[in-house]
Amino acid sequence: MLIVHVEIEVKPESVQAFVAATLANAAASRREPGIAQFDLLRPQGETNRFLLVEAYRDEAAPGRHKETAHYGLWAETVAPMMARPRQSVKYASVDAP
Repeated sequence: MLIVHVEIEVKPESVQAFVAATLANAAASRREPGIAQFDLLRPQGETNRFLLVEAYRDEAAPGRHKETAHYGLWAETVAPMMARPRQSVKYASVDAP
């Protein structure tokens, strides 16, 4: 399992459109066989900062995800809404010895 956290800061005037586009992308993403979880979160008390939590079933799933039409539409739609480039951190499960 590969977990990806994507931190996003959106221009204040774009928040509503960003949320709509991202929820549509998340709903379509959850239907992909390689995705176990895809959630949009916002820190409490924040209006324009977000976190995407993406859980992939295997190492190849993120690449397949980025080839989908819904991801392409999302990326193109939200790019001008970003206050700064999004940042991601990839995590792997830690198994007990």
